[in-house]
Amino acid sequence: MQDNRNASLCGNQVGNNTNTCGNGTVCIDTKRVLDSCRDRDCFEDTRVYLTCVGEEILANSSNVRTRGAKLLWAYVGVDEVPFNCGFYQIKIRYYIEVEFEACLGVGRSQCFKGLAALDKDVILYGGEGRAITFTSNPSDNYCGVCNMKVGTNDPVAVVETVEPIVLGTRVSDCNCPCPCGGTEYADIPDGVRNSIGEELVINSTGPRLLVSFGIFSVIRMERPAQLLVHATDYSVPDKECNGATNDDNPCSLFRTIAFPIAQFRGTEHPTDIPTTRGNGGGCGCRG
Repeated sequence: MQDNRNASLCGNQVGNNTNTCGNGTVCIDTKRVLDSCRDRDCFEDTRVYLTCVGEEILANSSNVRTRGAKLLWAYVGVDEVPFNCGFYQIKIRYYIEVEFEACLGVGRSQCFKGLAALDKDVILYGGEGRAITFTSNPSDNYCGVCNMKVGTNDPVAVVETVEPIVLGTRVSDCNCPCPCGGTEYADIPDGVRNSIGEELVINSTGPRLLVSFGIFSVIRMERPAQLLVHATDYSVPDKECNGATNDDNPCSLFRTIAFPIAQFRGTEHPTDIPTTRGNGGGCGCRG
C-alpha cells in the first residue's frame, strides 16, 4: 500500500530535494484566484423605496437629508460569456438600507428608512473545466445514499466592498400619470425585507427620494485547485496562557489592557505633504 502514496508528499525524492514527513512539499486543496479587478462606482440618482410611514413623512417635510447608508446584502451571480471560453459575467446587486432625517416643522425632525438597490456587471476570466466531485459522508451507507449533493469545480465570484458613501440627496416630484414604481423590486429577498421591518411602497404617487452612492469594490474569480506548497511541522507555542484575575476588583483586569492609542490618533501622519514652504505656507495647501 505504500506504493500508492503521492510521491510528492512524504519521504520521496522531488527534484533536488528529499522530503520528510511533516517537512517539505505537500499537496493542499484550496481555491486559486484566476482573475480579479477593483473599481469605484458612482450610482447617481438611485431611487430609494420607502415604507408607508416614510412616504407620509416625506410628503409633509420641508427638508430631507441622508444620515447614513448600510449595505444589507449583495447578490452575486456567475454566467458564462457565449463564444468566449473561460470568461464569465458577474452580476452583482447591492441592497442598501438608507436612513433619512426630515424636517416637519420648526425645531422638529423625524427619522425614517428606505431601501435602494444597485446593479453592477463585470466580466472576468474564470478558467475552464467541468469536473464533477463526490465526497464521503458519515451518514451515507452502501445500500442507501443519504447525501445527494454533487459538487463541481466551477468558478466562484467573490465581492469585497465597504459601506457605501452618500454623495448627494434630492427630492423629485412624481409627474408621471401612472404610479411611479418598478418591477425590479418585486423579488426582494425575504431577509432584506425583514431587515426593513415594514412593507415597502413600490407603486407610489408621491415625491421620490433620489440618492447618489459611491462604492469601492474588489472582485475576484476563484476556482478549486490542488497546489504543492512547502510545509513545516507544527510547533507547540512557548507562551503560557495567563488566566484572568478573579479578585472581585474590576479595575485590576482593566489595568492590564493596553491603552488604545490608535483609536485616539484619528489618522496616520501623512507622508506626502511638502516640507518646503510654498503658497500653502508648508501645510500642504495651495492658495
